[in-house]
Amino acid sequence: MSPSTLSLVGCGILQKEVGYLIAKNSWPLITDFLPASLHIDFKRLACALQAGLAKHAEEQTIVFYGACHPGMDKMLNEARTLRTPGQNCIEMLLGAEEFNRELTQGAFFLLDDWVRNWDAVIAKTFGSNIAVIRDIFHDQHRYLLCLRTPQSDDFSREAARIGAMLDLPVQWRDVTLDHLENVLHTAIRHKLDSLHDQ
Repeated sequence: MSPSTLSLVGCGILQKEVGYLIAKNSWPLITDFLPASLHIDFKRLACALQAGLAKHAEEQTIVFYGACHPGMDKMLNEARTLRTPGQNCIEMLLGAEEFNRELTQGAFFLLDDWVRNWDAVIAKTFGSNIAVIRDIFHDQHRYLLCLRTPQSDDFSREAARIGAMLDLPVQWRDVTLDHLENVLHTAIRHKLDSLHDQ
């Protein structure tokens, strides 16, 4: 891999995991993470991502996001950059096959960061009427699947509270960083290859 230094601009939902992988592989990446809560507001997400890319406009960047905004491709093209492959961070973590299997079975995925910011995010998105929130979740989901990485803190108490609030069973899955590592490695390789082709 080239010694060229790259900047990674992206979602902070897996900040600890990405940081671990960068250190493990000695990847030439400087990181600039944005709050995961931006996902609930497309306008704020677009503004924050565009500001992040502008901040690093003189550098070579990689974007750590899935297809998290309808205008994502346009923003990336304008910034002359690329993003990590994958629909979203859960797919990057689990791999497409496992992600789609759980999604088909009715999973709503939870990560450490989402659980800790649950009340603020849910209130902004759905309001505070528990009955309405339950109806929304029960319409599409049958269980909560908590994904625990080696970098996760213990969020079992918060997850149990959310499960009780939504009246949905809570399941747990310990996941490795193998898929995420491959996703990041692929993005870095593609970026460096594109620089060599210029």
